[in-house]
Amino acid sequence: MIYIEAGKANRQYLKDLWAYRELFLFLAWRDILVRYKQTLIGIAWSVIRPLLTMFVFVIVFGKIAKMPSSGIPYTILVFSAMIPWQFFSNTLTEGGNSLITNVSLVSKVYFPRIIIPTTYLIVSLIDFLISLVLLGLLMMIVRFIPSWTIIFLPAFLLQAIAISLGLTYLFSALNARYRDFRYVLPFIIQFGVYISPVGFISNIVPEKWRLVYSLNPMVGVIDGFRWCISGNSDFIYTPGLLVSIAMTLLLFIIGFVFFRKVESTLADII
Repeated sequence: MIYIEAGKANRQYLKDLWAYRELFLFLAWRDILVRYKQTLIGIAWSVIRPLLTMFVFVIVFGKIAKMPSSGIPYTILVFSAMIPWQFFSNTLTEGGNSLITNVSLVSKVYFPRIIIPTTYLIVSLIDFLISLVLLGLLMMIVRFIPSWTIIFLPAFLLQAIAISLGLTYLFSALNARYRDFRYVLPFIIQFGVYISPVGFISNIVPEKWRLVYSLNPMVGVIDGFRWCISGNSDFIYTPGLLVSIAMTLLLFIIGFVFFRKVESTLADII
């Protein structure tokens, strides 16, 4: 009997990933078709959902609570935070359950299993680009001119990708081993939106707690997106940004290492 296993060494594992690159593209295209084909409103849902969420936050935090906005329109303040948050939450929600939803593929065919949760990142990137276009239209409507610092936006997108993938790898592996996590994941995402500065600016947090608050890596990403769009230095807290980057790297490493540890047994436990 012959057993086919993933390469134990990371170098061999990278070769495996490259060898199965066409499978990655195929699965990513499949996920895109599943997301948008035979839906009632299709791509429009990628526009409606962040807009509705934005209006809720604008009314609650901007109109009722009258939170400060550091001199930029509150719609831009909230929507510039909604873009990375929706990207993160979509990737984690879909990718975290990906091994369970692809159980027949995982149990019957050999390939690097990490491909499956990674493909959901592509769908989230498409939603991200749609939302970015919508942000541009909002800027035109409220006559807001973005700062030159917008050129740094890809750097914070890269950080959002690292956070999303790290936690997606972690929760997809946990989901495969312990099915209870499929119920924990929606709660974590729902709770996360309230402890992240989506509807408010993070500098309202008392100075003595800002470093602790920055342990949430999405704080650095959201603040970074706002700084890139507005150029307002009020949105950047350098010590907190460094903490956010460090947490991002830590979560990515933990997620990747744990997934690799569980990967060889996925076909048996899933």
